[in-house]
Amino acid sequence: MAMNFLHTQCLFSARIQRLSRVLAGACLVLTVVLPLVVALYWLWADPVTLAVRANLPPGAVQGGLFAWQRIAGGLLTELVLVFLLLGIRQARRCLLLFTGNYVFTRQAVTYLSRFAAWAAVSALAEILAATIISTILTAGNPPGMQHIAVGVGSDQLMLLFFAGMVWLMAGVISQGQKLAEENASFV
Repeated sequence: MAMNFLHTQCLFSARIQRLSRVLAGACLVLTVVLPLVVALYWLWADPVTLAVRANLPPGAVQGGLFAWQRIAGGLLTELVLVFLLLGIRQARRCLLLFTGNYVFTRQAVTYLSRFAAWAAVSALAEILAATIISTILTAGNPPGMQHIAVGVGSDQLMLLFFAGMVWLMAGVISQGQKLAEENASFV
């Protein structure tokens, strides 16, 4: 019976390692692909789509957008993305630890905590960036027709909620490590 348990544990470990390797690769792909997608989005998206994404009414942008408006909006969006990608980088490092079967380590907890922190920073930065982008998009409107829109969307709230959960889980794992070390010192 003990032999079956050990065999199952090894298979479970191999599965975790394999999945961690795949997810670490996906994190790497995201760090390359997402900035390109954001740049193309700001290059090709119509003004109505950009306005709605910045919490503006569909008709808020009157006329076309100047190149500087697209560049400024794109750069602000990329900045928000940089914060998220810094978090994804930390998640990738954690996953790479998992591929080496280093699961409940201080370093894994550190990477999880950093991932959560960067995800939260990204969500908060997105709220501020959308407000600034709303003024940029309507800067070419006639006087009195410019807008400033402040909004908190479900994507920001969900990202904050997710970051909080990961942060809490990292804290729980850290406490478990401390208890395990304390118990080991008694034996």
